[in-house]
Amino acid sequence: MKAYTINKYGKKETLHLNDVSVPQVKDNEVLIEVHAAGLNLLDAKIKSGEFKQILPYKLPLVLGHDVAGVVMKVGKNVRKFRVGDEVYSRPADFHIGTFAEFIAIDENDVAFKPKNLTMEEAASIPLVALTAWQALVEKANLYKGQKVFIQAGSGGVGTIAIQLAKYLGATVATTASEKSFTMLKQLGSDVLIDYKTQNFEDILKDYDVVLNSQDTKTLEKSIRILKPGGKAVSISGPPTPAFAKEAGVPWFVKIILSLISSGIRKKAKKHNVNYTFLFMRAEGEQLNKITALIESGTIKPIVDKVFPFEQINEALAYVESGRAKGKVVVKVK
Repeated sequence: MKAYTINKYGKKETLHLNDVSVPQVKDNEVLIEVHAAGLNLLDAKIKSGEFKQILPYKLPLVLGHDVAGVVMKVGKNVRKFRVGDEVYSRPADFHIGTFAEFIAIDENDVAFKPKNLTMEEAASIPLVALTAWQALVEKANLYKGQKVFIQAGSGGVGTIAIQLAKYLGATVATTASEKSFTMLKQLGSDVLIDYKTQNFEDILKDYDVVLNSQDTKTLEKSIRILKPGGKAVSISGPPTPAFAKEAGVPWFVKIILSLISSGIRKKAKKHNVNYTFLFMRAEGEQLNKITALIESGTIKPIVDKVFPFEQINEALAYVESGRAKGKVVVKVK
């Protein structure tokens, strides 16, 4: 099969099209023919080597964390899926590789594709929707009447998180450029802040939850807009000792992560707020719940551009540029 691989880490590295073996299907796995694959900043960060301490992959590596396609083969223990089923998934770490014609994924990480979405739309959903779910539902326990600040509302995670937060009954504030305001109002944003001309920390106060996707400086400002007992959930770091323990990283990585997050943890404690780092995980059951919200019209995918498979390097460069509104997808079949 054709697959795009990285052969070494580096910001300027490109993905190389190669012939590789179709994956062997284990007893609990399904083989999916990839119709479309979503691209994420995570792919770019792994490619640059930024996550090699946390995710020590062996090279060459097929990247790709989002897939929509058709089941072609099932392992002998698989009960949920049959050949011909249309599915989507965020494969688990160390089992990624959706920038290819086929991928084998554990059935527990797979869900049926929403019936009202195209393959390209479905491929845009898993990683960002699971991130939003795990941040707002699992970590923050967001509920009706609370106020949540979702940074970078027009990005992949932001567009889904806004819709999920509105479904949960929260008041939503977000940052974006003014040209995205119309779209973000339609998604449910209540307070819109133009990051080019306004400082969110001058406008927002007494918030219950912050979903941080920006740098540490922005995270520090975000902590100050939370009410006592509020929750800051960051998907962009810095990672905490609790995460290091959960991830089972080597002892020296635990020490490094403890040191780089000590400043923000102290500031959070000083302001009497809770700080957690989220490194989202694959989860088919949660994806089923998201499917139900998509099929009911509660959550709609926002796809900025669909590139042909041959232009995957251009697609990833577009993701890295930060200009995308919503998600970027490659059409494989």
